[in-house]
Amino acid sequence: MDLRIDFPVALLLLLPLAGYFIFTYLRQPLRSRRFKTVFTLRVTAITLLVVALASPYLLLPIKDEQVLFLVDRSASMQQHEAEALQFIEQSLTHKKAHHLVGIYSFGEGFQTEALLSKKLNKLPALSKFEGRGNTNIEQALQVASGVIDSNKATRIVLLSDGNETVGEVEQALQRLSPLITVDTVQLTDSYQADVAVDNVASPERAFVGELQTITADISATEATTATLGLYANDVLRQEKQVALVAGDNQFTYQEPAEMEGLVRYEVRINREQDAIIENNSYASMTQVKAPPHILVVQGEHKPTPAISQALGTSIRHTTLKASELPQSLSSYLQYDAIIFDNVPGYSVGEARMQVIEQAVHSFGVGFMMSGGEMSFGLGGYAKSPIEKILPVDMEVTGKHKVPSTGLVIVLDRSGSMSGEKMRLAKEAAVRATEMLREEDTLGFIAFDDKPWRIIATAPMSNRDEAIAKILSVTVGGGTEIYSSLKEAYADLAPLDLQRKHIILVTDGQENTRRDYRAMTEQGLSDQTTLSTVSIGADADPKALEKMSEMGSGRFYNVLDANMIPTILARETAMISRTYIEDNPFYPRIYNVPAWSTLFADGVPQMNAYIATTAKEGATVIADSAEEDPVLAQWRYGMGTSIAFTSDASGAWAGDWARWDKWQSFWQKAVAELLPTYNETPYAISQIGDTFTLVDPTNRASLLEVHAVNEQGEQLEVTQQAVTASKLTFQVTATPGTVFLSVDNGTGDIFRLGKTIPYSEEYKQQPVDIKQLEHIAHQTSGQVLTAPKQAFRKLAQKSEATQRITVPLVVVAMLLFFMDITLRRFTGVIRRKSKPKQQPTTTIMDKLKQ
Repeated sequence: MDLRIDFPVALLLLLPLAGYFIFTYLRQPLRSRRFKTVFTLRVTAITLLVVALASPYLLLPIKDEQVLFLVDRSASMQQHEAEALQFIEQSLTHKKAHHLVGIYSFGEGFQTEALLSKKLNKLPALSKFEGRGNTNIEQALQVASGVIDSNKATRIVLLSDGNETVGEVEQALQRLSPLITVDTVQLTDSYQADVAVDNVASPERAFVGELQTITADISATEATTATLGLYANDVLRQEKQVALVAGDNQFTYQEPAEMEGLVRYEVRINREQDAIIENNSYASMTQVKAPPHILVVQGEHKPTPAISQALGTSIRHTTLKASELPQSLSSYLQYDAIIFDNVPGYSVGEARMQVIEQAVHSFGVGFMMSGGEMSFGLGGYAKSPIEKILPVDMEVTGKHKVPSTGLVIVLDRSGSMSGEKMRLAKEAAVRATEMLREEDTLGFIAFDDKPWRIIATAPMSNRDEAIAKILSVTVGGGTEIYSSLKEAYADLAPLDLQRKHIILVTDGQENTRRDYRAMTEQGLSDQTTLSTVSIGADADPKALEKMSEMGSGRFYNVLDANMIPTILARETAMISRTYIEDNPFYPRIYNVPAWSTLFADGVPQMNAYIATTAKEGATVIADSAEEDPVLAQWRYGMGTSIAFTSDASGAWAGDWARWDKWQSFWQKAVAELLPTYNETPYAISQIGDTFTLVDPTNRASLLEVHAVNEQGEQLEVTQQAVTASKLTFQVTATPGTVFLSVDNGTGDIFRLGKTIPYSEEYKQQPVDIKQLEHIAHQTSGQVLTAPKQAFRKLAQKSEATQRITVPLVVVAMLLFFMDITLRRFTGVIRRKSKPKQQPTTTIMDKLKQ
């Protein structure tokens, strides 16, 4: 036990006090016992107060010791994980009663496996660990130092290969408390056979038809053979068997540039029993220049070649059905513009819409939609990513009369609807709810083996509350459809509404035979219709299609759950709005300079169009007498978007399709859609996920960088202007292709693709013995070779601080009280205790008597 003082300078007060005490003592002529007692009490009390002012404390020894096992569970440690766990298990057999033990996992993050406890005598089963993509020893040591009692001596046993991929362990070592020792464990240095694609290099730019040289760097831990494939935008271009030597290998491809736009060249290697599959591919991006290329997308229902014929041979274009649309962003970036010709949203799906939206917004691809009975609101595009792109809203306002509407959604919540299907189904129901007016009637019934009334069928007084109830639905048990439909029909039957409709969404089959015909016929007599949506292969599409026929509704057979939201949006639109305006009319033309020459001599009559509402900021080029836009245009992000609400086939366009300027109209539309790509004037270098951009015009601080991944998801970009000409930015992304676009604020578009390489975790590396030795040496630890060493006695002494300021003050107060008592009451006590004197009788007194 040691006595320590925080402010020893306070003890200097004792010097003048000592002089005063000596002076007081010496000037007292008679030093009675009482004086000496009071003087001693007073001197002691004042001395204690001065010592208390110096903030003294005691250091009391603590026997307890803390031992933390930090287990590296990153990808590079998977081959060592069993060895590490065995080490911990054997170490625990040497644990003493005074040891507190905790077990923690780390990689990219930090995870608790067992809290610090004296009761931990056996290795628990480790929980699943997600963040294996990197090793962050710095963060692990920092967090571990925060979970311990800082007053107790601690040993951290680090079980890692020492290959840190993020963070700087040196920073953590400098911040560690002197009471913390870090021991490392020497793991067996063993290799598993592995091949990896370390790098792929392709030209930054090329022209169509140009022969490109593409090189691939391959590493192998041993001599072996493998299959090497070159892919362009996920299309296999070349494949061959290759012989690899142990170490570095390089292969060269001669590949003609046939695709256009940003082309993603990826090299993939395949070998049986390969140790790490995450390092088996690598990609590089090339900007391939060519004349403008337009993608025309047609619906599956009665496609027409009208737009292809109108574009003619002067504009290069490719025609695809909606079902043939690609999923990846790179596949859309080879086109300069996309035109949807009467395409229903459910044929496209939410995932593809999201990718197209990013292609327009962040990379300047143009987008145009033409009308038809499967387009705009009737196509289910309300509240969708495509609606964001367009210069018009699907919501109809203005002079249109909106019918009174009642909608009941009947949703399957059986166990098979779990996961993504249930999420998308609820999102679809929410979208339908958002499309209804608050005076419209809404009901929502979820069912498994019985109906669950989530929203009672009534006018929707509180939209937010209705949405919250829909989102609260969870999956349940079996499937029983009839009772739920019966309740839905019963709810709508007595209501006096112009349109009453039920939408049934299920992925299952009815297990009992019920009379649906009688129920649907009764519903029709009450003016209630029924549409059905069959999801997946386990549903009964024939029965559901028959139900919709009997209910005078529509049937949708959906294999991809991404289509559910657009289907419910389309159904809601069809019952709640009157979209098609089919009275022949002459469009009213506005003076828009870019289009004025085309319409200078007037325009012919048009038969019909789909009603929409122009967005604020959109340029309306032509509209109807009802003020509905017929032709509108605006800028969406970096791209241009056009809405033509009549059709391309001529059934609705009427005399426009026979107009001598019909082909010029489409060519003009394409010209407006085309982006103004410029050759990137910046030098961009890359280290991992961090990029440095050099702008020779010294306007780096004005640039804005956008990043999107292959799935069309917007990525977080953190950018910082270093100098007037230099900008650094970091992209938060998983390994793979990243598409970058640079906006200079003047309408110019610069786009390029980069590859975020896979983590160093996925490279075969030896155990970094030097790093492990350094960590141990910096903290007075050891590189352990035996499990029992983990619980050897710690050199550091752990001590608890016990402040004694308050006890000293209390004792001083007691001494002062005793001082006062002695001074105030000693005389009184003495007088009371003295015996009374008797009168003295002298000899003279006796003689007188």
